[in-house]
Formats: sequence, structure tokens, C-alpha cells
Amino acid sequence: MVERREIRLILKWLLEGSRGGRLRSKILLLLREKPMNPNQLARELNVNYRSITHHLKVLEEHGLVERLGRGYGSPYVLTRIAEEVWEDILDSAKRVEGE
Repeated sequence: MVERREIRLILKWLLEGSRGGRLRSKILLLLREKPMNPNQLARELNVNYRSITHHLKVLEEHGLVERLGRGYGSPYVLTRIAEEVWEDILDSAKRVEGE
């Protein structure tokens, strides 16, 4: 099990310390509202589909989102871990948006 301190460091890097952090934080904020597939996220954020799939893959690899099913239009949702550290995600998202 990953400790909360480790998760915070991962979040800091994923959302604040890398070029795609702002987009990743926006994806997480949208997925908190409702499950969405990559096409829906791309439309909502006015971003290229391939960019969205790349960032979803990064978030999935770090245990923050998961896909419901394997079909083309399958939506993504936040994981239990992301829900548990939601306040930390919000803090990072606010810092990124303040830049």
C-alpha cells in the first residue's frame, strides 16, 4: 500500500511539476463530476483526443483513474485512492491554475 506522503509527492509531480499538470488536473476535476470517456473529455476541454488518452494513461499508471470496461467508449472514473486524497488534488489544481 502506498503511503499518503508518497501519494502527495506523486501528485505534486503529476500536477505541479510536469508540463501536462494543468490538463491532468482538469481531467481529474471533470471525472469527479461524472464518468467520461476520452472523446467526451476532449470535447469538454477542447483538447486533441490523443492528448487526452496520453494523460489518462499517465493518471491510470499512477492509480488515480480507472477505466470502466474495455470498449471504445468506456468511461473513466476516479479510483478510491484519488477520492481519498481529493483535498490534495484540489490543492495542487489550485496551485497550477494560479500560475
